[in-house]
Amino acid sequence: MAKADYYEVLGVTRTVEEKELKTAFRKKAMQFHPDRNPEDNAAEHKFKEINEAYEVLKDPQKRAAYDRFGHAAFENGGGGFSGFSGGAGAGAFSDIFEDIFGEMMGGRTRRSGGRERGADLRYNMEVTLEEAWSGKTAEISVPTAIQCETCSGTGSKPGSSPKTCATCSGSGRIRASQGFFSIERTCPTCQGRGEVISDPCETCHGQGRITRERSLSVNIPAGIEDGVRIRLAGEGEAGLRGGPAGDLYIFLSIKPHEFFQRDGADLFCRVPISMTTATLGGQFEVSALDGTKTRVKVPAGTQTGKQFRLKSKGMPVMRTSNLGDLYIQVAVETPQNLTRRQRELLEEFDKISSEHNNPESTGFFSRMKHFLDGLAD
Repeated sequence: MAKADYYEVLGVTRTVEEKELKTAFRKKAMQFHPDRNPEDNAAEHKFKEINEAYEVLKDPQKRAAYDRFGHAAFENGGGGFSGFSGGAGAGAFSDIFEDIFGEMMGGRTRRSGGRERGADLRYNMEVTLEEAWSGKTAEISVPTAIQCETCSGTGSKPGSSPKTCATCSGSGRIRASQGFFSIERTCPTCQGRGEVISDPCETCHGQGRITRERSLSVNIPAGIEDGVRIRLAGEGEAGLRGGPAGDLYIFLSIKPHEFFQRDGADLFCRVPISMTTATLGGQFEVSALDGTKTRVKVPAGTQTGKQFRLKSKGMPVMRTSNLGDLYIQVAVETPQNLTRRQRELLEEFDKISSEHNNPESTGFFSRMKHFLDGLAD
């Protein structure tokens, strides 16, 4: 049976570039991999074709020969390529072995050399709205792993050093051939580090790090918002056996305020006013977060929900000189615990009131009556 065209097998054109070729191969290899298609002989055959095609097309010399002579270039010793007899052809798969299996297994492979990066750390910090307005420098204590001072992070007792793993010769991985391709796995002797410690440090027991509480200063910029994350590079957990440290992430939350609610750079404050102030007009005084006081004038006939804008009295906008606004929303308070005289005066006022004194309620009930009359008809 005639062999399929290598370009068609990989689903690419003859002018495909190296990067696109590799991407196409990865996609096809993951689709037809035997682990994803158990007991599927057709998928296994397709997988072999994909590897064979990529093995040829990834090599400029082999590709040039194939473009000129087709499959005949590799038959009868024509190009020195004989398909997948023995272990040949495994190179195409092993080239991106870590990429494919890293995605299929949902993780990353361990790098050799034993210098593993330390874990990232999270620290939750709560600040007041006043602190978010002005900014601050906070001192925090973080329990974390730091480099062992006794062995300087090597994990070996002073005077000794890690030895190259004899099982994997320092690569951290061992390879086993299975049919037409090779499988690589983490070295069981050194757990992928490429080194073994024969004489471990007595302080850190070969880890190269110990647990301590660290004190750090964190700069909280003015205008910081709730939910913002601050990254402190290299302040996370120390790497294993001298590896680079991870990062520390500060997750900020802002405490609820007694008077102000925040929306971005703007602040909102609900202020209750008396019925007489709302009716006759008046004024009241409010304080902003910067400590300044402002008089707010209330016009006669003010209703609940009326907002007054105090420009540039809100929150700072981070890394700018801009300020948000402060919005004062009034709520008219209904009098309670009336004396007999107060009640008499209100009843008298009610008797002499007209629809012009309460246009909103008069209009509402008039529209409601019209609506109900329409239903009755």
